Amino acid sequence: MSLSSSTRPPSQGTRGAGRSAGGSNRLPSGRERRPALAALAVILILLGAAGSALIALNSGNRSDFVAISADSLAPGHKLEPKDLSRGDLAGATGGLIPWSEASEYLGRYTTTWLYKDQFVTPDNFTKAGVKPIPTDGAEVGVSLEAGRATSNGIAVGDIVSVIRVPTSNQDSGAAVALVSAAEVTASSGAIADTRTNASTTLNVTVLVPTGKATAVAAAAAAKSLVLVKLSPDTKPEVSRNDGNN
Repeated sequence: MSLSSSTRPPSQGTRGAGRSAGGSNRLPSGRERRPALAALAVILILLGAAGSALIALNSGNRSDFVAISADSLAPGHKLEPKDLSRGDLAGATGGLIPWSEASEYLGRYTTTWLYKDQFVTPDNFTKAGVKPIPTDGAEVGVSLEAGRATSNGIAVGDIVSVIRVPTSNQDSGAAVALVSAAEVTASSGAIADTRTNASTTLNVTVLVPTGKATAVAAAAAAKSLVLVKLSPDTKPEVSRNDGNN
């Protein structure tokens, strides 16, 4: 009895089974990748269109804000109309001063260096009615009782002479003018209560030269100062910067 191997080709079903067993590892064909690529392209087109629409929307929603027209403004400069210009911006502009409010800042003083075409915020300027301290000046607070200032009081803007007088244990000493002319920058209280006529305290702040601030402060702490009101035409030893930088 002889044995012989079969040389017949495998059946169709056997070939199909072999392909299905290894089919899970094959790469997708080009035809199968096309829908995914098309979907990705559509998404990118939609994102681009949305971005363009947002840019166009923002560019059309521009507003006018206050900018600087001068080449530069130093701290302490008094703001004038010629110092400002109008510039338009879109997008995140929170904190900038709208051009419609520009006039409210005229007469105020700069608090930092500012440069041409720079957009500004309220922090770049002093508050309304507040002036900066000059670089060569210092403000000193003085508390005054009856006999140490005029009975009609001392107001902001008054010019006074700051005089140190002898205290009770220094009767032999002479009065000394510490500052010949100083500007009053703040004032509150009064020498006497207008209703009861009782003695009260007048608190004032005077602008003095830096080199004399220590002596004035020491005399103020010792309660040995007298303020003498002068003519408003008197030029103080140190004055505010009025924008002539």
